[in-house]
Amino acid sequence: MAHSHGAHHHHGSNTRAFALVTLLNLAYTALEAGYGFHTNSLALLSDALHNLGDVLGLGLAWAAASLARRPPSGRHTYGWRRATLLSPLANAILLMVFSGALGWEAVRRFSAPPAIPALPVIVVASVGILVNLGAAWLVREGHAQDLNRRGAFLHLMADAAVSLAAVIAGIGMLLLGWTWLDPAIALLIGAVIAIGTYGLLKDSFNAAMDAVPRSIDQAEVDAFLTAQPGVAALHHLHIWSLGAGEIALTAHLVRPGAGDHDAFIDATVDALNQRFGINHATLQIEHGNACEHDRHDAAPHHSH
Repeated sequence: MAHSHGAHHHHGSNTRAFALVTLLNLAYTALEAGYGFHTNSLALLSDALHNLGDVLGLGLAWAAASLARRPPSGRHTYGWRRATLLSPLANAILLMVFSGALGWEAVRRFSAPPAIPALPVIVVASVGILVNLGAAWLVREGHAQDLNRRGAFLHLMADAAVSLAAVIAGIGMLLLGWTWLDPAIALLIGAVIAIGTYGLLKDSFNAAMDAVPRSIDQAEVDAFLTAQPGVAALHHLHIWSLGAGEIALTAHLVRPGAGDHDAFIDATVDALNQRFGINHATLQIEHGNACEHDRHDAAPHHSH
């Protein structure tokens, strides 16, 4: 059996970005809550509560990025990189909960929209747009591939959208006296957040359940390995995500009477990395004429 690790990149800038973004949002949350109490504005207090939940979500992403830098140990042989898969799942659940709470509060307010001081809402919410867009810019790099960063990025963009809605509602209330704008826009933003979060929730849940990453076609990997020189059969093929940017594979390859297995393994592992982005491959070579190993109840995996 041979085992190959691709390059693992864990940069200190990852944790610094999350730390800065978390502290920046915590400071804004305190500012917004302070103005909410000062003006007796339920809108600002509600948004401050929403932002506090987001700070907790960002804190999870920060903690996950920090845990992912821990080296493997005798107890955790893969290290703590899986934290970057669990964090976005918790992040997505938090976003769903807060969007539901936002929608419930919006529906409740339609019957009797409260009088809200519009100018403080406009000013503080405008600051919120700048803070959240700036924070999203700090974690933007790699967010399309890294679920942990993607969760934080979506959190921040959702917050910017909420702040923008608050500004629009504030302007409408200030100029037209339309108090219903506050619950109407809040309901719309809650729906947008829920729809945007569904993809993250689905992807992070699948990753946590060791599903094949969406970017990889397992049938294509199966065909590729089966077509390698000397391979007569393949079984126990598993592909899953270890963490941000790391994809693992295990497979048993039957190669009866084949030549240099070490050279074969090196070439195959390199090809898996180059072609599919699988950078943590473990290949077991078997010399029999069929997939006879592990055919017992303790290993009830599909073989062919």
